[in-house]
Amino acid sequence: MTDDSLAIVVLAAGQGTRMRSSTPKVLHRISGRPLIAHVLHAARELEPAHVVAVVRHERDRVVAAIEEVVQGLAIVDQDEIPGTARAVELAVAAIPGDFDGDVVVLSGDVPLLDSSAISVLVERHRGSTASATILTATLDDPTGYGRVVRGADGMLDRIVEHRDASEDELAISEVNSGTYVFRAAALRDALPGIGTANAQGERYLTDAVALLRAAGHAVAAAEALDARLVLGVNDRAQLAQAERLLNDRIVRAHQLAGVTIRDPQSTWVDVDVSIGEDTEILPGTQLRGATTIGRDAVIGPDTTLTDTEVGDGATVTRTDATLAVIGPRASVGPFAYLRPGTVLGAKGKIGTFVESKNATIGDGSKVPHLSYIGDAEIGPDTNIGGGAITANYDGRNKHRTTIGAHVHTGVHNAFVAPVTIGDGATVGAGAVVRKDVPPGALALSVAPQRNIEHWVPPYERDERDERDGREAPDGPAAHDPGASEARG
Repeated sequence: MTDDSLAIVVLAAGQGTRMRSSTPKVLHRISGRPLIAHVLHAARELEPAHVVAVVRHERDRVVAAIEEVVQGLAIVDQDEIPGTARAVELAVAAIPGDFDGDVVVLSGDVPLLDSSAISVLVERHRGSTASATILTATLDDPTGYGRVVRGADGMLDRIVEHRDASEDELAISEVNSGTYVFRAAALRDALPGIGTANAQGERYLTDAVALLRAAGHAVAAAEALDARLVLGVNDRAQLAQAERLLNDRIVRAHQLAGVTIRDPQSTWVDVDVSIGEDTEILPGTQLRGATTIGRDAVIGPDTTLTDTEVGDGATVTRTDATLAVIGPRASVGPFAYLRPGTVLGAKGKIGTFVESKNATIGDGSKVPHLSYIGDAEIGPDTNIGGGAITANYDGRNKHRTTIGAHVHTGVHNAFVAPVTIGDGATVGAGAVVRKDVPPGALALSVAPQRNIEHWVPPYERDERDERDGREAPDGPAAHDPGASEARG
């Protein structure tokens, strides 16, 4: 149910210069989502009455990413006045004036803070008399974070940004996480009084703490039980650290849900991946996007699946697959490449060094090895011999190959599309199939074998024999003067 007394502001206006990237910081991805998407998912799970996102740098790109997660939320553009206080001031102005609940402020670059941690913060705030509650953390290395300065009574006195801190304040290890809960009326009163008297010349939201205290309001600090939850992302090293921590969380959740993951350190699983019980994930496996895997499957080692569906009991070994469907009890790999549009039926097989694209392979059908199957439809219980090629491109357009049920093809067949092979047909080894094959027919395109005697000149045979360590043959046949003429 919607919490009518809760509003959430997400700050996503910054450029993130330390990322050294043309991509806005909040759009860098970890575990399958942009940073800001992780924050928005956490916010949405709290079911607030209002969500406002503040944008500026590359605003259209950021807005597009936001709207993929949450439709219809309020978007506010930060103006030329810099600082988080100005961003929140604009966001609060977009919330209905009669709203008198609590305003949660989240940073778009803090992706590990989940909805349960935010909910605990809100509950602690509502259980107190404080007008604001700040989420803090104690870090071994607090460099770059605002320091939490407490008064003699142990209560929060003020927050000092790293660049404005004295030596004594820099020694403080408790830091501001950038996550706040304010009572709306108190926040509205405090924001206009925040100035720019600091090293950056910006309006800091942290200054609201001192203003509220001066006005007689209580301000609380709630320390996160796990400091890793509040880690921000400011550069590529922190991006990798955040993904490592989030991946550890995701992998552990799957393990506790009944999935065997042999080597968590070499296994990467995106947040939207679904894995059934009793499935085994072997080392070196990456499960990306919206991949779904059924029960009792074996995936890996050294396998990457992106937006791919795998049925119960399937085996996928040393394979790269994207936007593919692998049926129940099917077998794929090793060294298979499944491109978008591949659909492999139940108990089917795509074997070693097989590439497939936009192809449907029926139940029980097999493409065992060394083949390319593109723009094709193969019926059930058909066997495609090694080295098969569906020649689907004529230089301008792609064409389809249709192979029926219970078909047996030989090795090194080329199917020149568009072409249809009827049910129960057989195709001989080496055949280049350019026209349709009727059901039950045998298709051949072989020429009679011819052996041309003395094709290799005598001196070449002698050189080969010497190279291979054999004696050159004696006799007139070995030096037939007509041998060279036979070549012509």
